Amino acid sequence: MAVSLPIAPAKITTTKPIIIITEFPTNPKTLLLQKCKTIKDLNQIHAHLIKTRILNDPLVAENFLESAAIIIRNQPIDYAISVFGNLTDPNTSAYNVIIRGLTLKKMYQEAILMFKKMMENNVEVDEFTFSGVLKACSRLKGLEEGKQVHGKVMKLGFGSCGFVENSLINMYGNCGQVGVARKVFDEMSDRDVYAWNALFAGYTKSGCWKEAVDLFWYMLEVGARFDEVTLVSVLTACGRVGCLELGEWIGKYVEENGLNGNITLVTALVDMYAKCGHVDTARSLFDRMLRKDVVAWSAMISGYNQANRCKEALSLFHDMQKADVEPNEVTMVSVLSSCAELGALATGKWVHFYIKKKKLPLTVTLGTALLVFYAKCGSIENLVEVFEKMPSKNVLSWTVLIQGLASNGQGKTALKYFDLMLAKHIKPNDVTFIGVLCACSHAGLVDKGRALFVSMTRDFNIEPRIEHYGCMVDILGRAGLIEDAYQFIQNMPIKPNAVIWRTLLASCKVHKNVRIGEESLKYITSLEPAHSGDYLLLSGLYASVGRLKDAVRVRSEMKEKGIKKTPGCSSIEVNGLIHEFFSEDNAHPESNEIYAATEKMMQKIKMAGYVPNISEARLEAEDYDKEISISHHSEKLAIAFGLIKTLDGTPIRISKNLRVCTDCHDATKMISKVYNREFIVRDRTRFHHFKDGSCSCNDYW
Repeated sequence: MAVSLPIAPAKITTTKPIIIITEFPTNPKTLLLQKCKTIKDLNQIHAHLIKTRILNDPLVAENFLESAAIIIRNQPIDYAISVFGNLTDPNTSAYNVIIRGLTLKKMYQEAILMFKKMMENNVEVDEFTFSGVLKACSRLKGLEEGKQVHGKVMKLGFGSCGFVENSLINMYGNCGQVGVARKVFDEMSDRDVYAWNALFAGYTKSGCWKEAVDLFWYMLEVGARFDEVTLVSVLTACGRVGCLELGEWIGKYVEENGLNGNITLVTALVDMYAKCGHVDTARSLFDRMLRKDVVAWSAMISGYNQANRCKEALSLFHDMQKADVEPNEVTMVSVLSSCAELGALATGKWVHFYIKKKKLPLTVTLGTALLVFYAKCGSIENLVEVFEKMPSKNVLSWTVLIQGLASNGQGKTALKYFDLMLAKHIKPNDVTFIGVLCACSHAGLVDKGRALFVSMTRDFNIEPRIEHYGCMVDILGRAGLIEDAYQFIQNMPIKPNAVIWRTLLASCKVHKNVRIGEESLKYITSLEPAHSGDYLLLSGLYASVGRLKDAVRVRSEMKEKGIKKTPGCSSIEVNGLIHEFFSEDNAHPESNEIYAATEKMMQKIKMAGYVPNISEARLEAEDYDKEISISHHSEKLAIAFGLIKTLDGTPIRISKNLRVCTDCHDATKMISKVYNREFIVRDRTRFHHFKDGSCSCNDYW
């Protein structure tokens, strides 16, 4: 006789109907898997099953456990495990349900132990058992456990079961053993779309992008069926290897088969086009999307960022905010990268504030993106603060900190952090050594640089690359040891490239060594077509020693060869907007006001002792015009704009695409003193922090 449990109506606090059991159904699925929705329902049914003593019915037990362990998700699995533990003789299905439930709760080790217990109790296993435990091994990345399960699969004769083979491919792929996953795949007699997708997933997780593209070509060749999941994986791979041909084929397939409603698939197309350099095509597709989730916005923002169209990336980010779509970590990393490239400190700081406000975890990836941002914006205090607050740091995090400190004139501090890195037993890599050698270069630490260069091979078994040799040439050249730098290049075990000789040429210009400067340019032109900067360096070198005819001759050679000078461009962020200035340019809508402010600024610093260095001006100009020319250099226009658009006392940050010239460096030092302002100028190679008439580089750049 069925018993209805007494229910006190006065205690019911929910409007949800209470299950009243008048007679337990023959098929328990109807009650346990469809009507049992809450823990209260489960308790009621459990009491009834205990009272009627039918819980040990295998079919009832299996369905009850499935409801407790899987269907009702917002509760710990302890309840289901307790019920399972009280079963007299749990069968295969009961074990399978518990293994699945433990895996769903991310208790992967416990799921594997449950499988072990099942084997010890000689309970018969089936394909669902192996699928469940292999999924746990995959999520745990437990390769050794997975191999042991694979052994059981073969021993018990499940090696040709497609369901199990798919799970094996997934497990090996997720554990980074894509070669083994491919072997399992190749040995399959019959492959369904899930097998193909499992292998695609393994390739993409391991970064085997070319293999994924080749696999899809093979898939098309044999006429295998694919689905939308397949296409997402393949599009991701196409973007990574730049396989536009296949990506476009998939785009056409999506269009012809009416799959444009699949937001994940269209987002993958957007990402593919952007990564293949067709950013405008990606944007067109993005704009046509009827629904855009955070992944779609992030893909498009990332596309702009990777194409170095950072202003458009930030503009789209503002549109994303207007659309009330919450950014995720991927969005934040791309936005911070764009802010770093543009020197957009205000926007990047807002992102950092948002991260704090939303309590987003400061992962290694996000934390390192913040480090890069603050380093490239010259904000040393924030750089160190973020680093210290990061709960976990990898070698890249330490390297970014060291490079950031070095490029901001904090070479000795950078080397202290390098020592701390070693003390914490974090092994530096080749990029770290580029950072520490740059620190020595900017700080003028020649002996320390030489010692570190030797140490990287001797103590860390890192073979110097061309970049490390370039750092050593820079260390010696900046210190005025031009002959030593020249001999160092001659003795290099690898052939010096144009960058090495260009580095030496820049030092020759600073230290007025004409002979080696001329020879450096000859080496540059023998290795690659020289660009405007090379000729301008030699021309400037001639001008600095009074050889004006030679300086003019070099400029004439540039014109004859059709080599155009890269225009100097300086940018400044004011109220969240990026303003760009070019030398002697009138494109800005407030040009008249800016030039008037520049004239006033130059007059004030002249009265304070500034003397224009006309050797930095256009050679063809008359002396008076030369003075006007250098006063209209792009960074001076940007500084003047900053002075009239920002509050007194606030720091002004400028980014320049070229190296700061000597005259602008001298002028900015004087401006910082006269106006009592701090200026942070980022040029092509480093940061200059100007304050109280001096610069953090100590005039050593």
